[in-house]
Amino acid sequence: MSDAERPEPLALSSPADLPRVLAELEHKLALLDRQVGSLQRLASLGTMSAMLAHEFNNLLTPLVSYSQYALSRNKPDELRAAVERTLRSAQRMGGLCGRIMGMASGSPDELTPVNVEQAAREAVECLGRELSRDGIALSIEAPAGLAVRAASGALQQVLFNIILNARQAMLETGGRLMIRGRREGDRVAVEVTDTGPGIAHEHISHIFEPFFTTKGGPDSDPSAGGRTDKGGLGLGLHVCKRLMEDMGGRIEVASAPGQGTTFMLNLPAA
Repeated sequence: MSDAERPEPLALSSPADLPRVLAELEHKLALLDRQVGSLQRLASLGTMSAMLAHEFNNLLTPLVSYSQYALSRNKPDELRAAVERTLRSAQRMGGLCGRIMGMASGSPDELTPVNVEQAAREAVECLGRELSRDGIALSIEAPAGLAVRAASGALQQVLFNIILNARQAMLETGGRLMIRGRREGDRVAVEVTDTGPGIAHEHISHIFEPFFTTKGGPDSDPSAGGRTDKGGLGLGLHVCKRLMEDMGGRIEVASAPGQGTTFMLNLPAA
């Protein structure tokens, strides 16, 4: 670490300085916590970069083909059909870019009504790839109009991380991913369930701890049902927990080896 990067020591010349020093430490810890959230968000996007590149190539290939076809035809109907297909592919690419950029920006959001079904579908779409192509069946069930009071970007990040982990857990075997929302008094419960290998009992109590990972690290356990992508930092679920608490919500997990995993989100109803 260079001298420029080295933090300045906190001076404590007398016991009377202790409250000031503690306040400064709390401020620095809060800044570090926000930086961790930003790093984790970017790490998630980095994890999906290869998959996104593949999907963009899949979209660009027919786009080029449609354009070439349109240029080669003189019939107005065929020309229009080719242009319409080109436009749809371009719009899909633009929409995907917009959702990913919105999640990457990390700009603070106000707590506003957020439709549960829409938030879940947008989080899935941020994968840039249909889950069915990985042998994973998706179902989203929520009453029409069911909404939570949340920061839309933060909720999308939480759902995206859980969905990304669930996909990783089911890549080898395929399975089902079920997202369900329901009203519970003045709260809303959202459950994200996968049929992956589950999480070992001894890991459940640590799953939301920073830097805890059951996959890809030097202490990885191949039977643990890893909940982070290979090579992950073990920050995703810790950040999810912090984001949920910042919105007045909570996140819990239920799992057992061979029985899949369910993440339970609870937020104020809108």
